[in-house]
Amino acid sequence: MVEFHQIAAALYLASGVGAVLGVILGRERIERGAALGLALGAVFQGAGFATLHRVGNAPPVTDLTMAVSFMAWMGVLALLGLMWRLRIPALAALVGPIAFLAVFVGATRILEGAASSAPSGSWPHVHVLLGSAGLGLLGVAGIAGLFFLAEHSRLKSKRMLSAGTVLPSLEALDKVNAAALAVGFPLLTLGLMTGMLWVQFSYGSPWYGSIHEVWTAFAWAIYAGLAAARFVRHQGARQAAWSSVLGFGFLLFAVVGIGVLA
Repeated sequence: MVEFHQIAAALYLASGVGAVLGVILGRERIERGAALGLALGAVFQGAGFATLHRVGNAPPVTDLTMAVSFMAWMGVLALLGLMWRLRIPALAALVGPIAFLAVFVGATRILEGAASSAPSGSWPHVHVLLGSAGLGLLGVAGIAGLFFLAEHSRLKSKRMLSAGTVLPSLEALDKVNAAALAVGFPLLTLGLMTGMLWVQFSYGSPWYGSIHEVWTAFAWAIYAGLAAARFVRHQGARQAAWSSVLGFGFLLFAVVGIGVLA
C-alpha cells in the first residue's frame, strides 16, 4: 500500500544522508548503517508493489511515475548486491536521494489515483518491467562512473581528503560499472523487444514510428556501441566511466524526458 512507499522514501533519504556523513566523517559504521537503511527501504518498496492491487484506482505499472519508481527499486536492489560483493557502501550517498525522489513521486501518484486505464494484455507490463530493470542497472553504472570520474580527478590533482574520509577505490567503481552494464544492457534490449511485440499486437506492426520509439531506438543503438567498446574493444576505465554517465543521461532523456515533453 501507499504507506509502504512512503516509508521506503523516508528510509532512502535517511540512508543517503547517513552515507554522506559516513564518507565525510570516515565512519564505516555509519556507512554500513546507511546501507542497511537502503536495504530496508527496498524491502518496504517491494511490499508496496506487492500490495498495490489493494489500493482503489491505483495507477498501473505502465504509468510513467510508477515505471520510474520501479526503475529506482531495481537499481537499489542491484546496487545492494554490488555493495555487498565489493564492500562499497559509500555509493548509497547518491543512490539514496535519487531513489527517494522517484519513490516519493510514485507514492504521490498512488494517492492521486490513476488518470487513465491500464493498457490491456501482458506485453505492456513485461515491457515496462524489463525496460525499467535495465534502466535501473544502467543508472547504477552511470552513478559508479560519476564516482569514478570524481575520484580520478581528485587523485590526478593530488587533492587531499579530510581526515578519516574514505571513498571507494577506482578498481571497485570500475567493477560496478562493468557489472551493471553487462546485466543492464541485455535487460534494456529485452525491454525494447517486448515493447515491439506490444506494438505488434496493438497496431499490427512492430514499429509504429512514434517519437518515443525513435528516441528509444537511437538510445539503444548508442548503448550497443558503448557495450561493444567496453567488452569487445576493452575500453579504458576512465573512458568507460564517461560513456556510462553521458550514455545514461541521454537514455533517461530518450525514455523519460521525451515522454514528459511529448
